[in-house]
Amino acid sequence: MKRRKFITLLASAAVGWPLAARAQQPAMPVIGFLDSRSSDEVTERLRGFRQGLKDTGYVEGENIIIVYRWAENQFDRLPVLAAELVRREVAVIVASGGPPVSFAAKAATTTSPIVFLSGVDPVRLGLVASLARPGGNLTGINFFARELESKPLELPQELVPTATRIAVLVNPANPVSAESTVRDVETAARAMGLQIQVLNASNGREIDAAFTSLARDRSDALYVGVDSFFNSRRVQLALLAGRHGIPAIYATREHADAGGLMSYGASIVDAYRQVGVYTGRVLKGAKPADLPVVQSTKFELVINHQTARLLGLEIPDRLLALADEVIE
Repeated sequence: MKRRKFITLLASAAVGWPLAARAQQPAMPVIGFLDSRSSDEVTERLRGFRQGLKDTGYVEGENIIIVYRWAENQFDRLPVLAAELVRREVAVIVASGGPPVSFAAKAATTTSPIVFLSGVDPVRLGLVASLARPGGNLTGINFFARELESKPLELPQELVPTATRIAVLVNPANPVSAESTVRDVETAARAMGLQIQVLNASNGREIDAAFTSLARDRSDALYVGVDSFFNSRRVQLALLAGRHGIPAIYATREHADAGGLMSYGASIVDAYRQVGVYTGRVLKGAKPADLPVVQSTKFELVINHQTARLLGLEIPDRLLALADEVIE
């Protein structure tokens, strides 16, 4: 072969090598992230989720792709969005934003791995057979804890020792979570000799009406149940509680950050980090059936001292000392 022809053939082959190499590289795995809310409502939580993925060696845009599906607080859209992710053949589905999301994902597939985040006992919901041995294609993080049944009632009594009537706000559009909250709080209330007033709201107007009823019936304090819709309405809730002079206790710290008086519950950002870790483990080959449901162990008490002063409340030193954070 002539030298010039050989060099030409060699150069042509060299150009083709990178293309062939790229063609042989495996495609990046795809995660389907299904949520009942909109993206701007879970910014901090997503940071926690991505940190968990990073802890297991995955970075969005570098070695994984995340496909997001947001229901914009319209629960009836969840089955369609879940089906889209299944058709996309994502490697794992993350179910975030309440039991309806987990139910929609579970109904959509019996084979695709699902990692859920639940504020209600997932065994009670029927998502898994047991916490230790989930079985099937679902596992996840449970940030429900038995101690949360009585804490929303104990905290108002710390602030208002004479409190005897506590209102509980739940979302009837999320019946599983609402019924669980009411049942648990009523059980704790009976043991403490307290009266409970149950209020329902599934839209902004109903939240306004609930506070009107709350003021009329002269409840001493309010507990806002865990619900993705209430999280999206946290500013409205804080403003109404301030306007009506109602000490309100919430389950997530975002409410205290938005001006709510006080929050006590699992660290949601840490729970999302754990979801990211479990998602990474599934991508590495772990099966949901073999991954025990993780119970949150990190809980936080956040007090908005500025809101307390506006309400004319004196926060006991003991409570301030127990707080994980005091917002001044």
